Amino acid sequence: MSASASPDAAASGFPYAGANISLAERAYRIRRHALRMGEVQGQGYIAQALGIADVLAVAYFHALRYRPHEVRWEGRDRFLLSIGHYAIALYAAMIEAGILPESEIETYGGDESRLPMSGMAAYTPGMEITGGSLGHGVGIAVGMALGLKRKKSDARVYTLFSDGELNEGSIWEGVMGAAHWQLDNLIGIVDVNDQQADGPSSAMSSREPLHERFRAFGWHTQRVDGNDIEAVTAAFDAAREVRVAGPRIVICDTRMAKGVPFLETRERNHFLRVEADEWQQAIAVLDAGFSTRSPR
Repeated sequence: MSASASPDAAASGFPYAGANISLAERAYRIRRHALRMGEVQGQGYIAQALGIADVLAVAYFHALRYRPHEVRWEGRDRFLLSIGHYAIALYAAMIEAGILPESEIETYGGDESRLPMSGMAAYTPGMEITGGSLGHGVGIAVGMALGLKRKKSDARVYTLFSDGELNEGSIWEGVMGAAHWQLDNLIGIVDVNDQQADGPSSAMSSREPLHERFRAFGWHTQRVDGNDIEAVTAAFDAAREVRVAGPRIVICDTRMAKGVPFLETRERNHFLRVEADEWQQAIAVLDAGFSTRSPR
């Protein structure tokens, strides 16, 4: 269901149906939007936004069914952001998708803004749940997916959570519940970037082999390089099309600050403070990197 060819996308009012824009360019533009928002505040969870941009490009321009100007359309797929502090990444994707206007980038994190620094459903069109304490996204997704099944809806629920959230017991309660109810309309996405506030996630809590853990809990499991768009696309397709009873998970290994090498190598880049002159440098590096890869 790519943006350029999907009949479902066209039927849903998708704004880019027929547009010849690659997923790689979508990911680049999502990163650029995120950097522009980061510049407004001078700091933030920009490394996560850059790292997860490829996954969001595939989600919003290949997999999800939605209507940009009718965000509560009953037939939409739901995309739940469990990681509230990743809101800058989701705003960037929704700006690129036409759900939010690009003009609001300059309001990011400000008073009365519809783009608060942590995701809030009451403020932001297209934001399905409010972020805050971590570990709740899977449980909410289970409830939504079960409700949609009971309403005989063919909509899917996607929930994005992080490897750091795996420390929360509520995640595993949700994982068990999804398998118990055989929720084949639920697709989980784990961002594994091995970084959280206190240091490497792998040093905080043992989690590997992660794919075997989810498989043992009854989930159809795939693990891919989350910065390889072709691999992510194939994994999303398989998650939607596989004929098994039960939920599906796509574990995505990503690189923090992907696309801006001098930020990729920053130590402890969970929360980045970037010097004022470095934002434009980061955008220039991102632009240069995309232009050298683009066939245009």
